[in-house]
Amino acid sequence: MHLKWDIRNLTFSPALFAAPLAGITHSPFRRLLADFGGYGALFTEMLSARQILREDLVQSPSLKRRPQEGKVIYQLMMEDAEKLDQIVERLAYCAPDGIDINLACHAPNIRTRQAGSGLYENRESLAEVLALVRRTWNGLFTVKIRLGSERPGWQNRFAERLKLFEDSGVDAIFFHPRFFEDKFRKRARYELFDWAASLTNLPIVANGDMSGPETIEQNHKSLKNVHGYMAGRMMAVQPWFFAAWHKKQPLVLDYAEIWQRLFDYILEDFPPEKAISRIKIFTKYYARNFRFGHYFYTKVYNAPTLEDVREKATAFLSTQPEVMPEPSVQGLC
Repeated sequence: MHLKWDIRNLTFSPALFAAPLAGITHSPFRRLLADFGGYGALFTEMLSARQILREDLVQSPSLKRRPQEGKVIYQLMMEDAEKLDQIVERLAYCAPDGIDINLACHAPNIRTRQAGSGLYENRESLAEVLALVRRTWNGLFTVKIRLGSERPGWQNRFAERLKLFEDSGVDAIFFHPRFFEDKFRKRARYELFDWAASLTNLPIVANGDMSGPETIEQNHKSLKNVHGYMAGRMMAVQPWFFAAWHKKQPLVLDYAEIWQRLFDYILEDFPPEKAISRIKIFTKYYARNFRFGHYFYTKVYNAPTLEDVREKATAFLSTQPEVMPEPSVQGLC
């Protein structure tokens, strides 16, 4: 179950990946994940490719990385190949362990820019982007995809995209078996992992509704041909998710200290006016650990200042709130 995966002179051991999450997988959160360990690689947030040309590569919380993070794959959002060679060249300063192209995000502002799901649907632009990335980047090159748009012919379009990835020199696929329109409302269709693997020679990493080893055990027949596993929302709820994956006994956790630690990490990397929103986003996820977590999140969300945020969180967590044995990620996106 704890796979080891060798690809392009890299070894992911275990082959467990922290998914890119907007507002979450910035440098401070990756630092917190690194404190617990247990993963094979981390993903950045989805990064605007053109913004990389203007970012401070040393100070940007989106781009900076710390040695203790281990392997980090940088995910890019792009709508076309304009200035792509400059973007990849500049990104190389961060020494990414891989570059991933997001072809799954279906948010309206992303889709209308012909990025994310919009780029997946535009075969001509997609082919141009893939070819140029491969020409300018000789490291690990992956794509993150869904099933596409749920309309007649989706199976053929999906198979055609897999063939395009192969022909363009993509190394691997991170695959979430939902349609674009599903968002997170419907279940991930685990039965389609084996079908997808039958269509391509590229290795596939399974993503979607990954709650731990029990997910693998319950779906072992469907997952027999994947090369690794990616977790997203549950990892944001429980930053110790990957560490707990390897333990037979529950971890001993100080929930208040963990929240405070990320609060401090965020303040180190973000200016106050941006830090407060990142802390609130994290708290939205973290609150799912508690029976009355909605009360906790509402208090933090409505706090107007960083000091108020800290005060409201400390007041709730100091009561040693009842912990949910199996937190739900329903409604989180």
